[in-house]
Parts: sequence; C-alpha cells; structure tokens
Amino acid sequence: MDNVTHQLADLLLAIEAEMRNLGLWEAQPPPADALESLIPFCHDTLHLEQWLQWVFLVKMKQVVESGEDFPTSSDIEPLAEYRFEMLPQRTERLLELIGQFDRFINRTP
Repeated sequence: MDNVTHQLADLLLAIEAEMRNLGLWEAQPPPADALESLIPFCHDTLHLEQWLQWVFLVKMKQVVESGEDFPTSSDIEPLAEYRFEMLPQRTERLLELIGQFDRFINRTP
C-alpha cells in the first residue's frame, strides 16, 4: 500500500471514528432496498449519515483494500453542511474530515 492509499485509509478511519464519537453510527443496517436507490447519496431513502456509513465508507474501504482506482471527484461537503445543520451534535470536526476527503480526491489524478 503506497503513501497516498495510507492517507486515504487514515482519513476514512477518522470519519468513521468521528461518526461513532457523535453517536451517528448505527448498529443495524437499513433495509436492503434503501441501499439500492439510484438517487445520488441515496437521498430519497437514507439520511446522509446513513449513506456515509453504509454506502460511502463501505465502498471506499473496498477501493483501499482492493487497490482499485480512487474516484475522480468528490463533492460531499456541501450536502453535509446542509444536513448536519439539522443535527443536535457538534459536527464541525466531521465536516472538516469530509472536506478533507473531497479535497484529497479532487487533487488525486
């Protein structure tokens, strides 16, 4: 695993840890049909924090472990800013980590 892949793996682990710290981590997955949505971020079937846990982190961990190519762009932060305003938790750190992910991916060829 190269240094760039290690950086991505560390960032994904930090996002997961912060979600757990904030109580945004669920023990049970949503129904399978909720994960099959064709709408970006499964916006019609999941809350963003559910999508982060059950779709985004799962897929990105698979990319890291398999050595697949990274996505070519990411723009999660604006939606996270909007969604997290509605939550009672202090999500500043999680927003920063998501922004770091966006910037990391957008600079990676």
